Amino acid sequence: MASDLEQLCCYVNEKISTIRKTLSLRSLGQEPTLKTTLNKIGDEIFAVNELLNRLELEIQYQEQTNSSLKELCESLEEDYKDVEHLKENIPSHLPQAVVSQSLANRSDLDPEEPVKVEEPAPPKKPPKEQRIIKEMPFVTTDEFNGVPAYMKSRLTYCQINDVIKEINKAVISKYKILHQPKASMNSVVRNLYHRFISEETKDTKGHYFIVEADIKEFTALKVDKRFHVILNILRHCRRLSEVRGGGLTRYIIT
Repeated sequence: MASDLEQLCCYVNEKISTIRKTLSLRSLGQEPTLKTTLNKIGDEIFAVNELLNRLELEIQYQEQTNSSLKELCESLEEDYKDVEHLKENIPSHLPQAVVSQSLANRSDLDPEEPVKVEEPAPPKKPPKEQRIIKEMPFVTTDEFNGVPAYMKSRLTYCQINDVIKEINKAVISKYKILHQPKASMNSVVRNLYHRFISEETKDTKGHYFIVEADIKEFTALKVDKRFHVILNILRHCRRLSEVRGGGLTRYIIT
């Protein structure tokens, strides 16, 4: 019982001491001579916090890179084993290539037998020209370093380009449908096609663009605050522009 009471007294005394120190610091903070020093300390704490956040992001990036390198190393090891297996099991005799002759020598033919001349095969029709869908180029490291810090927040270079990759996926999926023959469309694709057509305006004519519905339809990206921050960075890097109207924001690939 006495031991419990002593522990309780020590706990209460520690709390009282902490409160006294807090009140003492609070009163010191009101003195004009110390305010400047305290503000500098606060700024240093903020700078250290920002540095720790950057270090945390860098560690995450290095961990992802390390994981990718491990996967690549495992893949190369498998390829090396396959090559070694092929090298150890080369057959002793390889089949000879058969050389075909379209026409025999005149001396080997019967002079009375007419020579058959093979008619040339009709030329094949040239393949139909495929339409090239414009994609958004990735942001370079120099461009990323030139983005203001307040705009980047805690986003990394890789995160920006990962979003570009998903946006390109949405653009390709959308315009493949627009270039698809209508006769081959099912009801779901046809509904998407009509939506794409209805969203076009005179300002988007001749340009490739997407809307938020396309992002949700063709990618796993979340259209949230972070996504819109990245869109601001892409506008700053001149990767896209916006056209608004009819309650829709159209993101044009530039």
